[in-house]
Amino acid sequence: MSNYRSSRFDLAVVGGGVIGLAVAWRAAERGLRVIVLERGQPGRGASWVAAGMLAPVTEARLTELPLLELGVASAALYPGFAAELEARTGIDPGYQRYGTLVVARDRDEAEALERELEVHHGLGLDVGRLLASQARRLEPALSPAIRLAIEVHDDHAVDPRQLTRALSAAATAAGVQVCAGTEVRGIVSHSDRVSGVRLLDGEEVEAEHVVIAAGVWAGGLEGIAPELGVPVHPVKGQLLRLHDPAGPGLVSRVLRTGGGYLVPRGDGRYVLGATMEERGFDTTVTAGAMFELLRDAAEVLPGISELVIDELIAGLRPATPDNLPAIGASALSGLHWAVGHFRNGILLAPITAEVVVAGLLEEEPPEVARAFVPSRWQTISVGV
Repeated sequence: MSNYRSSRFDLAVVGGGVIGLAVAWRAAERGLRVIVLERGQPGRGASWVAAGMLAPVTEARLTELPLLELGVASAALYPGFAAELEARTGIDPGYQRYGTLVVARDRDEAEALERELEVHHGLGLDVGRLLASQARRLEPALSPAIRLAIEVHDDHAVDPRQLTRALSAAATAAGVQVCAGTEVRGIVSHSDRVSGVRLLDGEEVEAEHVVIAAGVWAGGLEGIAPELGVPVHPVKGQLLRLHDPAGPGLVSRVLRTGGGYLVPRGDGRYVLGATMEERGFDTTVTAGAMFELLRDAAEVLPGISELVIDELIAGLRPATPDNLPAIGASALSGLHWAVGHFRNGILLAPITAEVVVAGLLEEEPPEVARAFVPSRWQTISVGV
C-alpha cells in the first residue's frame, strides 16, 4: 500500500475484476489519475471462476436482444483489445478465435435449436445448421447419438485468468494504483456530489468520480440512497477445470448443450460448467452438481471421462432483476455503475470500459448502451 490516504484521484474504481481493471486501464490512458480498490486479490472474484466464452450469440437469450447487440459490439472490439493488452504487457490473454457448436442431444433439444436458428437467421447472425454427421466431421469425438448442431462462427473465447493478469499489468503500467486487500465500506458525498469512498477501517480516499464495479458486493455499499442503487444479487455457478494428459485435440471448439458448456483452452486444458443456483453467497462445491455436469457432458463427448480433474470451483455471478447490466452514470453526480453483468462480464469488458470512460469524460456513449442506464430501476419504481 502506498500514499492513497494523502492523495486525491480523478477516479476511484471499487472492484478489481475484469470490469474494474478494464475501466481503470482505459481511464488512465485518457489521462485520469486512477486508483482501484479491491477487497481481495485483483481478478480473484467472479473473473477467476469464469470460463471466458465470448459468446454474444449463444449466451444471450432470444428475449434479450439489447444484450445481444451489446455483446456483438463488445466481441467486435476483442481482437484489438486482446492484441493491445499483449503488446503492452507481454502477457498472452488467451484469446482464441475458434467458434462454438451448440449440440442437441434429443428431439426436444433439436426442435429448440431449429427455433433458435430461425430467429438467428432473422437477425442476420452468422450461424449454420449442421446435421449430426456434419458436426462429427468437424469434431470427431462427439457422440454418435447427437441429433443436430448449430455452428456459430463468431463466438470466440479468452482465458479470464490470463486476461485479468494482463489488465492488471496494463493498468499499473498506465499509472493506475491497484490496491489489493482494501475493502470499501461505502460512498462519500457532499452537496449532492461524490467526493470519494470510505474504507472498512474508516479511512477515506478522495476522488472526483467513483465507478462501482464490485460485482455481487455492490449492493452492500453504504452512502447510496435506495432510489439510486442497482439491485444486484448473486447467482452461484459451479464448474470443473480439467486437462488431457495426451495434450490438445479432444475438441477444438466450444461445445454447448442444454446441460452446460465445455471450453477448450487450446493446450489440452478444458473448463466444464456451469450450474445456475440461487443460493445467496454460498460458494461450496457439491458432489451432485459435479456429477450432473460430467454426466451431461459425457452424453455428447464420451472422451471427457478420460480427462484429469484439476480444480472444482464455484463463483458468484452478479445478476440484476432483468438480467441486464447497469453501465454508466447515476443520478448522483460523480457516481458511475459497471455492475450486473451476470453471465457476460468477460465478454462485455471492452464495451463497458468504453461506455464508462465516455461518461467520465462527458462524451457521447455508444448508442448500443442506451438500454443499460442505471436509472432504469428508478423509472420502474416510479411507474409502479
